[in-house]
Amino acid sequence: MVLDIEYLGQRGAIGAFLIETDGGAAIVDPGPASALAGLRARLEERGIGVADLEAILLTHIHLDHAGATGTLVRENPRLRVYVHERGAPHLADPTRLLASAGRLYGDQMERLWGEFLPVPRENLHALAGGEDVRLGARVLETAYTPGHAVHHLSYLDTSEGIAFVGDTGGLRLDNTRVVLPLTPPPDFDLEAWRQSLAWFAVWRPERLVVTHFGFADDVPWHLAQLEEGLEDWTARVRASLAREATDEERARAFADDVAAELAGHLPADELARYAAGAALEACWAGIARWVRKQQGG
Repeated sequence: MVLDIEYLGQRGAIGAFLIETDGGAAIVDPGPASALAGLRARLEERGIGVADLEAILLTHIHLDHAGATGTLVRENPRLRVYVHERGAPHLADPTRLLASAGRLYGDQMERLWGEFLPVPRENLHALAGGEDVRLGARVLETAYTPGHAVHHLSYLDTSEGIAFVGDTGGLRLDNTRVVLPLTPPPDFDLEAWRQSLAWFAVWRPERLVVTHFGFADDVPWHLAQLEEGLEDWTARVRASLAREATDEERARAFADDVAAELAGHLPADELARYAAGAALEACWAGIARWVRKQQGG
């Protein structure tokens, strides 16, 4: 079940996912601490408290996905936390993670994300991808799926045919027929993302769960749209870098062009949700950083 945690009072922006098994309940990507009230409310509607949870499965450690993890572990010290091995050290000691985020968000950190507490090392279960995670009788396969983040994992619930693909699965709100990549700095990597999409095709899930937001059906169409978007956006950014302009001007032009195209497919309120969820100027910056690295810049 997708749990709408109503991030900053918005519906359909960030979703946690509840897995209920004979061995207890688990959460995939609990979201930021600033939305813990929403998460608690959705759990209570199911008759579940934080003390009833057995595990947290993280696709990656970005604040909008993993920020509440340490707070939840402090409340329930039994929680097992599954995370990629490259992300685990930053949960145990989030100093560098928070310093990096602080440079981007400044004095808005507390309002946007709330408190980010460290996770005790004894609670962390570091994965490389390829392992199975057992939740009672339920088995989830794991895969290393970078492209959005170098520490990104995805999980396949083999009993339900559901893949939890975090942000490697892109942005698709409420199963709308629009899929956008999520390409912020610093980790965007087109080649790695292509390989991750190929892995999803091998898994052949019946449904995807994307954090932003909800279930995505028609999986082959979704993945094809996402790959097309990645190729298109990368080509646009390459072209923009060849033109005389500042990076701010290039990013703004990119965001305006994408928004104008989306306006032909979405009503105004949905367009606003997509534009805000994608953070289009940051998407330009992430791709530009990768392109420049490829060019030796």
